[in-house]
Amino acid sequence: MNRRLGAAALAVLVALLVPTGPAWAHNSLRAATPVQQSTVTSAPTEIVLEFMQRLDPTFTTIVLTDAARRKVGTGEPTVAGAKSTVPVIDTLPNGTYTVAYRVVSADGHPVQGSYPFTVADPTSSAAPVVEATTPSAAAAVRPDGGGPDVGVLVAGVVLLVLAAGTAVLWWRRAARR
Repeated sequence: MNRRLGAAALAVLVALLVPTGPAWAHNSLRAATPVQQSTVTSAPTEIVLEFMQRLDPTFTTIVLTDAARRKVGTGEPTVAGAKSTVPVIDTLPNGTYTVAYRVVSADGHPVQGSYPFTVADPTSSAAPVVEATTPSAAAAVRPDGGGPDVGVLVAGVVLLVLAAGTAVLWWRRAARR
């Protein structure tokens, strides 16, 4: 009887600790146009972000800011599967820009991040945008793509192991009586 109970407790523990595929496989940015950290010789007319998994169109946000951290005019993002495109409405003079995104995968997991690119059009006569000294919401977006903190995951696993161990000890004591 004790062996069966121990085997059942071990099976439950293993089932709780072994991750399922989609729950732990968070979406991530696969490709971007303009390319991350790139310098382009002409201002882009759209931003295209392609992710590893399908996106939920309702919860897809892409924001473009200039070096002064002012929002640049863009249209609404369109989503086709794992790809989201947003048209750039404003003219982009030479300077550094930041693409910030927050998307929700079809499995419900939010992902956010940002990356810079630079416009260096040799034919542009517009003055480049210079950096501002005040932070903005776009600067607060985590560049690592979001997702759960490793410490939180480790703490969760430790709590599960402790709970399972406590349950096994309790069951053993109850079986001896």
